[in-house]
Amino acid sequence: MTPHVPKPDWLKVRLGNSDQFASTRRVIGHHNLHTICTSGRCPNQSECWGRGTATFMIMGEVCTRSCRFCNTKTGHPLPLDADEPEQLALSIREMGVKHIVLTSVDRDDLPDLGVGHWVKIIQTVRRINPGLTMEVLIPDFQGKVALVQQIVNERPEVVSHNLETVRSLTPAVRPAASYDCSLRVLAQLSREGIRTKSGLMLGLGETNEEILQAMDDLLRVGCKVLTLGQYLQPTRHHLPVSAYIHPDVFALYKVIGLEKGFSVVESGPLVRSSYRAEQHV
Repeated sequence: MTPHVPKPDWLKVRLGNSDQFASTRRVIGHHNLHTICTSGRCPNQSECWGRGTATFMIMGEVCTRSCRFCNTKTGHPLPLDADEPEQLALSIREMGVKHIVLTSVDRDDLPDLGVGHWVKIIQTVRRINPGLTMEVLIPDFQGKVALVQQIVNERPEVVSHNLETVRSLTPAVRPAASYDCSLRVLAQLSREGIRTKSGLMLGLGETNEEILQAMDDLLRVGCKVLTLGQYLQPTRHHLPVSAYIHPDVFALYKVIGLEKGFSVVESGPLVRSSYRAEQHV
């Protein structure tokens, strides 16, 4: 059994109490929207909602995969909601934001793995919110080139796909995914001139050498934006934390990443994929 690692005092989350936080929460609740902020138990929910930004999770809240780090529900998803594209677009307009992040559960149950719904949502959100900039945090679509190309054709300002962890830990952390498949997806996006982004969680047992190798692997496929954050165990049923990485170490990784060639590196214990995403366009 892996021994429990106590959470350090410096790992604290600031609670939200601003008017903008309350307004964002009201709109999300009123329209019954799904956000990864809530389902993923993101520690930055208060800060992001306080700035009037949120990462919307489309295609329901039940995922067909069972990654051992993720708090999203796993099981048999409901059918797609045909009204979701317009409902989401109108909600975004009501919130008045200028930049959004869209992500989704994996829908391996669908013939097109959900990419057609993705396209409808991107198009509808843009039609109803002209001038809006967008980041899409996509699944791997099983590495199918034709499906990834449909996202490319919509030309989002940023397309993100997370490695999540280093090569050696991938089978244990996300057993239905592949390290090399994720790299191929990012490579395809980069070749098409898309600004690509990826993220890693630290504290799962990876070595320093493995982190540096993952950085090199991402740069090799054209990824220019990197996020590094501390893994936090959502429940006792998920993978335990192997180590809490000190903020000074995260700061060092940021320096190393920028020196290696990333244009943007967000690195810190509470950093998550969509943290300060509006600055990554």
